[in-house]
Amino acid sequence: MKTLLLAGLLAGFAPALPTFAEPVLVIPLTDNTPEAVKATIVRLYPTAKKLTFEKEKNDYEASFTDNGKAMSVVLDATGKVKETETEITASALPPAVRSYIAKRMPGKKIKEAAEIVDAQGVKTYEAEVGGKDLLFDSMGKPLN
Repeated sequence: MKTLLLAGLLAGFAPALPTFAEPVLVIPLTDNTPEAVKATIVRLYPTAKKLTFEKEKNDYEASFTDNGKAMSVVLDATGKVKETETEITASALPPAVRSYIAKRMPGKKIKEAAEIVDAQGVKTYEAEVGGKDLLFDSMGKPLN
């Protein structure tokens, strides 16, 4: 009888216990980022870690890590995604980008690289070389 009573009491508390199957996304209480922006990030990146928000003119940038990759997402105030930027290795850049850098900046190393996708799905690439951010289209043609 005591075992049955104890089991019943524990079962009553089970819904109140935390579950560890879902990651918890912590957003600072002092953050003035619109709820729609936060909700979009939580929905699209439920496993995001080290999340920070920053205001950029009329938009908001969420920076975080997801599945071990550094990312940033630019959203408007309604939570609509305008652009995503995902860190990649220099070797993951298109061959034409690596070739361009090797020819135009001999001896310089690619410090950081990223794949950028805009709201229409258009990919561009960014490579930081010699303290400069170089942008390329999906075929490796320089954009700046």
